[in-house]
This record gives sequence, structure tokens and C-alpha cells, in this order.
Amino acid sequence: MRPQALYEARRSGAAARRLRLERLGRDWGNAAAAPAADRASPVTVTGGHHLLADNAVSAALRRRAEEIDAAFAAIEPVLRALAPLQFEPGFPELAARRVSSELRLEMPESAFAARWNAPLDLSTLHARCVVGTFCRLIERAFDRGLAELSEGESAEALIRRWGFHALDITPCADGRLSGVIDNILRIPPTVVAYRQSYAGANFDVSDSVRHWESVELGRCRAAHPNPADEPTRFMKIGVYHFSSADPAHEGCAAHGSDEKRAAGSLLKRLEQFEAAVRKLHGAGAGVATLLIGVDTDTDAIHVHVPDGAGRMEVGRALCSRVLYDETAGMAREEAKEAIRTAVAAMAGVAADDPTTEGMRWFCGYVLKNNFGQVEAVRRHHGGRYPEAGHGEKLIVVGDAVDDVQLRNLAYQAQMRTVEEGDADLDVGVKVLRHHLAPRGLKLPVLVHCRYDERVPGSAAAAAVQARRLQSAIARRYPEGDLYIAAVLRAGDGSALTPIETLECDA
Repeated sequence: MRPQALYEARRSGAAARRLRLERLGRDWGNAAAAPAADRASPVTVTGGHHLLADNAVSAALRRRAEEIDAAFAAIEPVLRALAPLQFEPGFPELAARRVSSELRLEMPESAFAARWNAPLDLSTLHARCVVGTFCRLIERAFDRGLAELSEGESAEALIRRWGFHALDITPCADGRLSGVIDNILRIPPTVVAYRQSYAGANFDVSDSVRHWESVELGRCRAAHPNPADEPTRFMKIGVYHFSSADPAHEGCAAHGSDEKRAAGSLLKRLEQFEAAVRKLHGAGAGVATLLIGVDTDTDAIHVHVPDGAGRMEVGRALCSRVLYDETAGMAREEAKEAIRTAVAAMAGVAADDPTTEGMRWFCGYVLKNNFGQVEAVRRHHGGRYPEAGHGEKLIVVGDAVDDVQLRNLAYQAQMRTVEEGDADLDVGVKVLRHHLAPRGLKLPVLVHCRYDERVPGSAAAAAVQARRLQSAIARRYPEGDLYIAAVLRAGDGSALTPIETLECDA
């Protein structure tokens, strides 16, 4: 083919792809209003590698997942092996030694004292080992900065360039979102100021306003994370979820597996938060909000791109899985440009519109980040996780734990009192009972409270709060099938000291 003819062919092909991507944004927006089952197209499983999917990060996350899975998988075999020996002489010493060497948990010999008329409570021991393993993995201090750099630039520099200075992320408490920050969105913790989970992602608007106020005070007083006179905004991200494999049963339990209801409820909370900040602190105290949905079967995301006026709609979103397939054969720069084109089309603005550029680039950033997770699920699970439902190891109550992230690791219910979070806790107990009770296992519950060691009395107050939660949970569920442990963690907001275990008196 002559050079001129080749050039024309390439230009024609590029134009066709651009038109298809522009239509993708508009067409997916119309399709998103339909139930997930109606648009759960077959997953494309490819042996190739998308040039925007970071293989190094995916490989490191997989090694971490294997280490976490192995730590929990080792518990039952060790206890099974010890169970027949419990009446032998010297058993408590032997058991404590084996648990220490094989599970790397330090437990007193008294925990293994058994008599013929009072055998070991293996269900409680199992729950105790689960909680202990979770705490050990927290202290393992995994590297959470795997996705810190993007195209050689730090995440902090990127989001600031796009007009933001801090992120507050609220996912649903569902354990299938336990890896939402590190694995699904791949956002490094350096830019995440707050993360709290609630059933159905129905966050407390007042709490979120206080989070914003705390960050803005830090900007005014200490120029952290940036000076207050820089024209950047605080972004609140809400994350709901749904199931493309079984939308009627494996979606968000708090919303009756109704995807539209889950997205609509969370969108309303985001709008309330934005309005509250504006009413309390004036029109100039602007915040940004973003609604994201997660398909817990594929880990693909739906980003509800705001339009030119900053408005989002439940029925208007870009799907990362569809974008992955549309751009899979493109060169890096071509694929990035294709994502930007699709995001602009979804927003209903020109690709060079200056007023929406920052938000559009951030939306493109999380869509691109998710490509690595979409590819990882395809490579290791054939496109969809083999188990669509729950498989959480424990419930975490109190303050959020982000240090260890993995799908179906923990159901997290953030609360200061049980009365405040009773609905969230009830959902978590129901979820874990469903898959632990048939095996005769107790439900492990970890009450996790943080304190600021710079504040006099903070540690004592946190201990009182932890014991109060511990006792209240035991009273709420008198059936006796919960094992409730309480821990404290000290920190100055950055580095955390080792975990302090409180005696269980519930």
C-alpha cells in the first residue's frame, strides 16, 4: 500500500474507534438503567495483556493475597491435629508451642487446658485464632504504596494537578469490598484522608462534614496536605456494589440486592454532604463528589461521571470492563486518549473542556487503575470469581482497618456505639452466621478502637469505648455464638504502633 493510502486507512480506523468510544459513553449510560442481569454480557477472557494494566502491581497484590489466604487456611488443620491429643499429659504446653510455631500466634497454655468432662471449646479457639491472625497480618505492615506512582508521577501530585487535595472514601461494609482501595481502585493511602464502611454505604453526613472540616483546618493551620489558598477541593467518593452473576440475590444485602436502589441511596447521601458543607461554610467551601459501583463478581467498576454542572445520575456510568475490551489492542497513548474521549462523552462535554478537566482526568485515572484488577480476575479466575457470595473471616467493629485488604476478608462496620450502628452490625452477623454456623464455628468479632497518644486521656477513653462496644455486642446477641475481642491502636494519624489487646470480659 502506498504511504498516502496507508495514512488514510489509519486515519479512518482511528476516527471509527473514536466514534465508537463516544457512542460507548452514551450507549452505556442508557443501558446502565437496566437491571444488571440484562446487561451482564459474557466476560471476555483473553490471554493477552492490556498495556495500561500494571502487571507489577497485580503480581505483588497476588503474592499478598496468597500470603493472607495461607495464614487463615492454616488454622483449621492445626486445630484438627491438636483436638485428638487434648487429654494427653503435657498437652497445653504442646498446643501452645505448635500454635506459636505453625500459626505464629502467642497464646497462654491455659487456653488449651482440657479435662475429660470439660473438653476444649474448639469453636472459640478457632475464632480466637482468626482474630489473632488478622491482628498479626495488620502488624505485618504490608506495602500499601504499590500504586503510588502513575506514569512516573506521585498520586499526590496527580490529584493536586487535577484540582483535589484529599479523598474520603466510603464503601459498603460488605466483605467483598474489603480490597476496594488497594485492589479495585488501586489508590495509594497517601491521598486517602478517611475511609469508613457502612451497610449499603449509607454514611453519616455529619461525620463526613467533620472529616472535611478536619482536613481544611490542617490546610489553614499547617498547610497540610497543601496550603488553604491553593484552589483544590476535598473529594468524597461513595462506593456501592452489585452482582452481575446473580443480581437478585448476591447484590447489596442492605438494599435488598437492588442495584438501582443502592446507587440512588448513596447518590442522595453524596448530594446531602455537598449541600451541608455549602450551607455550613458558604458557597466558596466547595467539595467534589463521585459515585462508583463495583461488580463483586468481576471487580470491574462503574464510574458515574459528573456532567458539566457536576451532576451525576444513577443511569449514567462508564464500565471499566467494557472500556478494557474496547482499548485492549491499542498502544498506551492511544488507549489513554480513548479513555479520555469516552469520559468526556459520558460527561457530555468536549474532550478539551477546561471546567471539567480535573474530574474527568480523575475518572480516567480510576478506570485505568481498575484495568489491572479486571485483567487479574480474568487471568486467575476465568473472568469471574468462582464464589459470588460472602466468605468473610470476621467482623470488624469500631474504627476502620485498612492495613490488610483482600476480597471477602472482613465485614467492617464503623461505629462509636452499637445503638449507632445496630443495622450495620445485624447485617454483618447475619452474613457470617450464614456460612459459619453450619460448620459449628463461632463468629469472630474484633472491636478496634484508635486513640491519639498526643491527647491526654485519649487511650483511657478509647479503652472505655472498646469495652462498652464489646459488652453491648454480647448483650445484643445473647445466643452465645460470637467471640468478641477488643484491641486498641495508638497513632498520630500516620504511623501506627503495635496492637494492644484488651482482656475479653464480654
